[in-house]
Amino acid sequence: MDRLIIEAKKIMGDNFIGPDELQETSFLLFESDRKLPYMPFSLEELKVKKEDYLLILGTGKMKNGKDVNIRNLCSYFGKNPDVSEPCFYNQDWYECESFIDVKMQDKWFLIRKNVYEESRAVQPLELMRKFVFPTAIDCAYTFFVSWFVKDIKLWDHDFVWCKDVDHNGDRIYVGKYYDIDGVNKNGFSIHRHLGLRSCYACID
Repeated sequence: MDRLIIEAKKIMGDNFIGPDELQETSFLLFESDRKLPYMPFSLEELKVKKEDYLLILGTGKMKNGKDVNIRNLCSYFGKNPDVSEPCFYNQDWYECESFIDVKMQDKWFLIRKNVYEESRAVQPLELMRKFVFPTAIDCAYTFFVSWFVKDIKLWDHDFVWCKDVDHNGDRIYVGKYYDIDGVNKNGFSIHRHLGLRSCYACID
């Protein structure tokens, strides 16, 4: 590891997931001798974000040889918590959507561990004036890696907005592994925020 990554690990502490930590996962392929991608963050930025963010190394291949994308993660982890956890929430509406085939990039990225409280119940278009949303694959990758490496359940009762949209332009949001009301089964959820279009109307 180069010096910048060593220093970053010291700064981030438990909020660092790098090459050594990825070795602890059961599903990711990460060769210990591979060249690491460039880290695009200064040490000063990491010091500011070390409490609230994870610094995580993305990798694009699974041990079964498949690309790391939502489709393949879903196939690997399944959709039934009665069989094994962690898993995805049992839904299939997105199986023909292109965003689930977006491959995880070999990269370092920062992602926030908890939602901003002031962002709750605010329309995504308004939030996008201030925040840059993560991609759905970044969120899914981080969720499952953190479960295995850090034994933490990110966004377990919250949904987080994503950069991705479906074929109709509806915004994707993910997360909320546990249903606080106990009605739905456990699972990493993927939903879309339906925009108002002319096909929505009423009758009496």
